[in-house]
Amino acid sequence: MLDELQFRDRADEAMMRLKKALEAASDRYEFEVDSSQGALAIEFEDPPAKFVVSPNSPVRQIWVSARVKSFKLDWDPERAEFVLPGDKRSLRELIGGVVGEQWGEEVVLIG
Repeated sequence: MLDELQFRDRADEAMMRLKKALEAASDRYEFEVDSSQGALAIEFEDPPAKFVVSPNSPVRQIWVSARVKSFKLDWDPERAEFVLPGDKRSLRELIGGVVGEQWGEEVVLIG
């Protein structure tokens, strides 16, 4: 398991990469990306929705709340990224998937 400093470094890097990928896609898919206190909010106007991505230091996970579901991603040292334990989707793949479900078409986040 990662210690707190390792987790914070990896989570900060993952969140920064995700934010850049979302900002690049936001104009095409018409959503807003805001960051506050280490968390990201992805907001849609039509249909209205808000997704939240946030690091959770005590349990060393990144938590995602999207489409009335919650997801808890763990650090995978072999892949060097946060992944969903069940299906091994990366943070970027998971967010691309839920944004795509919200938007009604496949969304691939690059970055």
